[in-house]
Amino acid sequence: MSRRPLALLPALAVLLLAVGLAGCGKEKTTTFADNEGIYLDVGPLAYQIQISRQLNPTDIEDRNYFAGMDPAQVKLTPDEVWFGVFMRVQNTSKQSQPAANDFEITDTLERVYTPVPIPRTNPFAYKARDVGPGQLLPSTGSAAGSGPVGQGALLLFKLKLTSFANRPLELRIKSRSIPRETAHAELDL
Repeated sequence: MSRRPLALLPALAVLLLAVGLAGCGKEKTTTFADNEGIYLDVGPLAYQIQISRQLNPTDIEDRNYFAGMDPAQVKLTPDEVWFGVFMRVQNTSKQSQPAANDFEITDTLERVYTPVPIPRTNPFAYKARDVGPGQLLPSTGSAAGSGPVGQGALLLFKLKLTSFANRPLELRIKSRSIPRETAHAELDL
């Protein structure tokens, strides 16, 4: 048996170790999730859909999510439903970062829905702002951050009932700090 192959073993081991360690410094970036709860990387911030669900403004459990809205604005046509996405944003960087303010829901027929404006006085409304280093949006002490629905700020959508038949619905989040950087998540219905 030749000693030459055995002499190459230490060099091969060092090479394999170097290749393995080279990947350790970079964390995986996630820009698509096929369900809720996964952290999505959009620019330097991580977005997590706490929960999404249909909302009813006349239900005692849901009526506070419509606080401050004009009754005419809350009214739906027979072919519409209210749909809420409760979002949490985390800044793990060492600098303040602007949270996204560009969201869309699409169905499989490419029908696009944008959030309905909620008054800033509504304590559950998603309010795009700068998120400080190590901070969360919504703040943990806020109504949305400690609320009964997953500690997330509300993005409110008015959807057509037909979109429920055209699933999956997908939420798109676009970064404010890095142009054209987006993430997508399929919504649970």
